[in-house]
Amino acid sequence: MTRSAPASLSVDGPKLSVAATKRIRLGVVAGLSVYVVWLAVAYRYHFVDGVNLLIHEAGHVVFAPAGEVMSFLGGSLLQLAFPLVFVLYFGRRRQAFEAAVCGVWAAESAMYTAEYMADANALALPLVGGHIHDWRWLFQRSGLLEHAEAIGGCLHVLAFLSAIVAVWFAARAIQNQDEGPSPIAAASTVRAP
Repeated sequence: MTRSAPASLSVDGPKLSVAATKRIRLGVVAGLSVYVVWLAVAYRYHFVDGVNLLIHEAGHVVFAPAGEVMSFLGGSLLQLAFPLVFVLYFGRRRQAFEAAVCGVWAAESAMYTAEYMADANALALPLVGGHIHDWRWLFQRSGLLEHAEAIGGCLHVLAFLSAIVAVWFAARAIQNQDEGPSPIAAASTVRAP
């Protein structure tokens, strides 16, 4: 004898009303707005950076076969690329809100990288295992060490602007929830020539 699930539950779990979903998403946008301002003016290492750090360290291993420079650069490359993969994934699925939230993650990851870059001279940040500072090594090799703080500062500003755009896209996704595809979903669709 087979038993069926109660009528109020579905295979995908309970469904929220459109109004409830909008209220929750508005709360997420409000929280992300405060978070982005905090990132811009008072950024400090926090829980999201623990995830970014794991991805960063994995990048060194992934890119190690490509040589010494790519091994040092690979940590930051994978750390920056990882959240962007999720932005593209959700964008292609036309889940604009989810893509925008991952866009905030991508911007935060860039801020983490910016802080690491800017630390190349001060060497104040703790390093995993106490090893070589990636960006100090890369900037020395490229002759840019004296510009480390400026480069990190520029990336921080770009990341902050990206975070603002991502929060704006999240708000637009809520506004357009009943109006069809949003700008981020449309922008992520690849069209054949």
